[in-house]
Amino acid sequence: MVGTAKRSSAALFSDAKDHYSHRVRIVLAEKNVGVEVITADPLDLPKELSEANPYNSLPTLIDRDLTLYESRVMMEYLDERFPHPPLLPVYPVARAEIRQYIHRVEMDWCPLVDALARDGKNSAEARKELTDSLVAIAPIFADKPFFMSPDFSLLDCCVAPILWRLPAFGIKIPSTRQTQPLLDYMERVFKRDSFVASLSDWEKSIRPASRT
Repeated sequence: MVGTAKRSSAALFSDAKDHYSHRVRIVLAEKNVGVEVITADPLDLPKELSEANPYNSLPTLIDRDLTLYESRVMMEYLDERFPHPPLLPVYPVARAEIRQYIHRVEMDWCPLVDALARDGKNSAEARKELTDSLVAIAPIFADKPFFMSPDFSLLDCCVAPILWRLPAFGIKIPSTRQTQPLLDYMERVFKRDSFVASLSDWEKSIRPASRT
């Protein structure tokens, strides 16, 4: 890796439209830490990022000599470095379960979101598959205040950006008895101060903040 001048403070290079960048911004807002968020164009990356990240990808977190370019690693690093409020459970079994659920989100939903982000409303198959999956899983959101947890966690940081982007993908969750727990969850999470603070200008344009 090409050496770069050491930063005096941490910086997150973030794509304003990307849900992986958004999840890290939610963690930063939850922690209320002074990490500089730099909005970057994925087609015209800053030299500092290109020199530090061999994959030239967003998001990228640079903290002095440390460069991270995988969003899950960033989230866990920030959770450990700034432990309050904790975004992973204390007990190993519960922590492993949250990590496993994040893995399932990344295997089942993230590829569909990525396809929709590339192709917009033209990707009918991905749109239908994501809609059907969310509707099917909606009743699970009635079990606990947050997704699979009594407390807001890194899993919510991964799921919330996906749900916020649904209107941009031409997806509207129908209001039915089955889907109401999911709609209630969305309203609850979207009203969090940290979520509102995490939104880029582009994300704010998708829908009014703190409303489903």
